[in-house]
Amino acid sequence: MIDKVKSLLKEGRVDIFLGYRMMAGHPLPHGFVKERLQEVDELISSNDRYPLEKMAARIAAEHPGIKIGMMARDCNTRAVNVLSIWNQLDPEQIETVDINCCPSNLKDGAQCSYLKPPRSGFHKKQVGIDNQYDPEDFENFDQPERFTRWINEFQKCIKCYGCRNICPVCFCKECSLEHPDLIKTGDLPPEVPIFHLVRAVHMAGRCIDCGLCEEACPVDIPLRLLYRKVNQIVSDIFDYRPGSGPEQSPLSVLGETALLEPEPLKAAGG
Repeated sequence: MIDKVKSLLKEGRVDIFLGYRMMAGHPLPHGFVKERLQEVDELISSNDRYPLEKMAARIAAEHPGIKIGMMARDCNTRAVNVLSIWNQLDPEQIETVDINCCPSNLKDGAQCSYLKPPRSGFHKKQVGIDNQYDPEDFENFDQPERFTRWINEFQKCIKCYGCRNICPVCFCKECSLEHPDLIKTGDLPPEVPIFHLVRAVHMAGRCIDCGLCEEACPVDIPLRLLYRKVNQIVSDIFDYRPGSGPEQSPLSVLGETALLEPEPLKAAGG
């Protein structure tokens, strides 16, 4: 991979390559450039993950026409597809270098081994939601119990916005989670369950099931299950799977609210 990245930079196929480098004892995102080619020798593959594609979209918005290389797991590739569909990235600007995301190197939506959450403790299994539930498994509870268990999870929220901030496909210029007509700004804890239901609706047809939101959540809310459920509804109705290819999202075709309209790429002519 190091040789490949050096070639990409030397040949001018990319102007910057987004990957990971050990800094202060931690694997952190780093932009490798031709002018500091020797740094590429420090490129590493890390199980610690950051939304590199979200960083790429911000760089592309500030520097139209820049060519960006990026280390990409399967979930990164899905996120790039979603961002391209919503005009946040020009696919012609991005060149990815694929890496193994699990020992088996399974593709076609395989579950990454490092994403498998630990089993929940006894208390959470009794009153809350086990992070390992599939949407179908959770349907075994009757409706009142499903409601009670979700409310129990939502009440733990400290409104840190970690789920939104880490999400690779959150790109709205004006975030509905801070819109006074939907969410009371400044309120702690957030109004239950409005905060999480508003975000869940906006994840329908967008979420690429990377699990970063759940990893970032300091109170272990099973966000991945929630977004998998709304995506399952989109899949059942439209036969659409976010990020699986360049196909346009059915929700963007139907038209969403003004709050969900993406800011067009400057590189795409505004």
